[in-house]
Amino acid sequence: MKHARCALLRALRLLALLAAAGLPAATLADDQADVTQLMRSGQLAQALAKADQSLAAKPRDPQMRFLKGVVQSEMGRSADAITTFTQLTVDYPELPEPYNNLAVLYAGQSQLDKAREVLEMAIRASPGYATAHENLGDVYARLAGQSYGRAQQLDGTNTTAAPKLALIRQLFP
Repeated sequence: MKHARCALLRALRLLALLAAAGLPAATLADDQADVTQLMRSGQLAQALAKADQSLAAKPRDPQMRFLKGVVQSEMGRSADAITTFTQLTVDYPELPEPYNNLAVLYAGQSQLDKAREVLEMAIRASPGYATAHENLGDVYARLAGQSYGRAQQLDGTNTTAAPKLALIRQLFP
């Protein structure tokens, strides 16, 4: 129930942003559905072109900008996706999803401190956003693995770091 309530509040918040931007919801939904369908069918270049076309007419549309970032990420264009999600966090700091996706990209580049920082921002924006909490736990676990590995390097006689490191490596091969 609480999870459904949080999702409903996020949807209402996003609809309020769209209305404030003067964007007709039906048109936005059609464009978003088209981009999502193209993405699901693996037509990433076409999805990106459709997103760009939609954004040319409605450049502040947060959902389309978010979809564009997802498409860029799926295409392996991490730098572009980071730019897209970063700008979304600047323009719409109350939305936790761009922070979360930005953190996933940073973690994928082993920039764990940056990932931790933006996940903490996501949680500040929406304390009930479970995905950000889980991802933050994963980042902390990977940071712990780095520390255990370093402790083992520095002191080869340390018998407590090795089993902890092994456990972390089991979780994150």
